[in-house]
Amino acid sequence: MKIYIYTLGCKVNQYESQVMAEQMKAAGHTICEEAADADCIIINSCTVTAESDRKTRQAVRRFRKLRPEAVIMLAGCMPQAFPEEAYALEAADVITGNRDHGKMPEYLARFVENREPIREVSPHSRQEEYTTPSLSDFSDRTRAFMKIEDGCDRYCTYCTIPKARGPIRSRPLEEITAEAEALAQKGFKEIVLVGINLTSYGRETGLTICDAVRAAAKPRGIMRVRLGSLEPDHISDATLEGLYSEEKFCPQFHLALQSGCDATLKRMNRHYDTAFYRDLVTRIRAKFKDCSITTDIMVGFPGESEEEFGESLAFYKEIGFARGHVFAYSRRAGTVAAALPGQLCTREKEARAALMAAAAAECEAAFLAAQAGKDATVLFETVKDGIYYGYTPNYSRVAVPSDTSIEGKILPVRLLASCGDFCKGILI
Repeated sequence: MKIYIYTLGCKVNQYESQVMAEQMKAAGHTICEEAADADCIIINSCTVTAESDRKTRQAVRRFRKLRPEAVIMLAGCMPQAFPEEAYALEAADVITGNRDHGKMPEYLARFVENREPIREVSPHSRQEEYTTPSLSDFSDRTRAFMKIEDGCDRYCTYCTIPKARGPIRSRPLEEITAEAEALAQKGFKEIVLVGINLTSYGRETGLTICDAVRAAAKPRGIMRVRLGSLEPDHISDATLEGLYSEEKFCPQFHLALQSGCDATLKRMNRHYDTAFYRDLVTRIRAKFKDCSITTDIMVGFPGESEEEFGESLAFYKEIGFARGHVFAYSRRAGTVAAALPGQLCTREKEARAALMAAAAAECEAAFLAAQAGKDATVLFETVKDGIYYGYTPNYSRVAVPSDTSIEGKILPVRLLASCGDFCKGILI
């Protein structure tokens, strides 16, 4: 059968969609690029916000209308966290969750044989282990994501992810190195390590995220190792020293902030305050030359007054993030925050998001402008009209003209000036 995979959500979901593709190919199916050509459509869902759930429901209906005779399979976080809501989507033929990715070829074969709807979501358990299979390839040709951790026990008051992802589980180091070697042989030069709570890697086995970085960096062909989103309070001086000692580590720190107001952070059940966060950023910048600090920040959390929002906005500007993902609070059924007083209206949340996004754009522009005059290595990933685009170790996007192909290469570049969301450069 021809199978099309539609992915919603984070880099972990993107990785798991690649796993689904390899499993389906191993079962004799082919992966197609267009849903209109598919005999089976897999929707790998996200449930991080109410909007994510809406997009999932919309995708199920849209693909059913587009391909009435195709098998529609719904998988991922939304069914895992809210199975009853997922089961109500009659347009989906097969519905399963995160624990059952490996059974998807089996479910497809069973449905094709008897045409009876399948509704199977296995609940998480405290004893479960890391089970996501390794990948031998990735859709990107220069940079690959690698999932090394699953689960979260943070229980932020706004979040459903612990319900969707279960307890902390970490991938063995030997599997990390083996997959990195396989990816290096395919021509990949950079690996981005991702997880649901990445900085919890190895906690149950006595390992740390530094061990994972070293394991991924072992193959000679891998030139860069980058980290996904990090929890600030899990990063110690020992962690920073361990990362600094690995020469292939890319000094981009995506430190999830969520709010720059201490009162709001406390209501969110975040495990740090702004003083801790500020000190951590200071220590990182002192140790890593030309590093970048990027983040996620939420506006409109229940009870967020104008004064509290002002504190958060001022803190964002004070830190001077290189890049920020700004989003409005989304009320999630079953979370502590859903029952908190002071729920803000959509219009107010949108207004605050616009103000925060404007500050984020100013900070990003200032960061890129500060890169001018520096020399850096760039991994070139795409090309358009003779201009090659790539990223420095600190994740600054760079555009360089070249008469010969430099796609997939890491080359020294002099950064000349910032231009929008990238820097212009020339090859040295």
